[in-house]
Amino acid sequence: MSQPPCPRLGPRRPSRHRFPLLRGVLAAVLLLGAAASGSAQAARAEPGDAPVFWVDPDSAAARQADEWWGQGRIEDALLIERIAERPQAVWLNDDEPGAVVRAKVEAAERAGRTALLVAYFVPDRDCDGYSSGGARDAAHYREWIDDFATGLGTTGAYVILEPDAVAHMVAGCEDADADERYALLAHAVERLKRQPDTKVYLDAGNAGWIPDERRLVAPLRSSGIDEADGFALNVSNFHTDEESADYGHRLAAELGGDKHFVIDSSRNGNGPYAGTEAWCNPPGRALGTPPTTATGDAALDAYLWIKRPGESDGTCRGGPRAGQWWPEYALGLAERARG
Repeated sequence: MSQPPCPRLGPRRPSRHRFPLLRGVLAAVLLLGAAASGSAQAARAEPGDAPVFWVDPDSAAARQADEWWGQGRIEDALLIERIAERPQAVWLNDDEPGAVVRAKVEAAERAGRTALLVAYFVPDRDCDGYSSGGARDAAHYREWIDDFATGLGTTGAYVILEPDAVAHMVAGCEDADADERYALLAHAVERLKRQPDTKVYLDAGNAGWIPDERRLVAPLRSSGIDEADGFALNVSNFHTDEESADYGHRLAAELGGDKHFVIDSSRNGNGPYAGTEAWCNPPGRALGTPPTTATGDAALDAYLWIKRPGESDGTCRGGPRAGQWWPEYALGLAERARG
């Protein structure tokens, strides 16, 4: 269900910075028009509410905005900047992640921000779905996690650990060994938490996947939730903030009442799709609440954009392969959002 990010597409272009006055005027016009429609959720938090997290200046969305500015597609460029100018997670899903981790956390530190990273390499990842892959075996994964953690150094980061890994086992993943997977996740939590100022959120699926949250309790405990800072919900999915928060509170209560959580709000502005394959590039969706730690909920640590808006869920509904940038889909998400 969850996807890695798209590959680098080349160097940034400076075109969108050539007309700052024009950009400001057009942005104001577009925002006034957007105020009359779109998601009320996305209006809750402005970009200024998220001073903690780093914005990658070389994201696919940023490069797309640059390209469209250069082509004179000004309205489209401004819409895509609703994605490009907000912090999003960096997904680590290739071998030897340490150098990339180090580069990202150091870039964030220079900017006075904190990097948001996703560790996505567990064996039998995505259970033969669109984003299948991962480590060859348990030993390979332990080496990978050690390299990831070493890359963090003493800088610290927010790490979302293995989207879907626990929920897939609970729902049924025939090719994976449950005991081995849970032991690997527990090892990953322990290893990452050795790094100073690193927060680790173990993924716990979403509110629609395992409706009875009690089924997750034993697997999460076996996977190291007690040592983690909390759990992550709604990664790459579309359930509303309210539905996800309610689910999070119920799950936290089942875990003993003191666990915190984060919610992926990247694409949930219009809530879930009612048709088939609701998780895979569903039509009519919108950007959700911008990333912020100002949630107004003591147990909810942050709304985050973990799934990078505009990256495909897989080759469904005409989309490219999982994790690749899809500008038309990104534009639709931005057009339907408010704020």
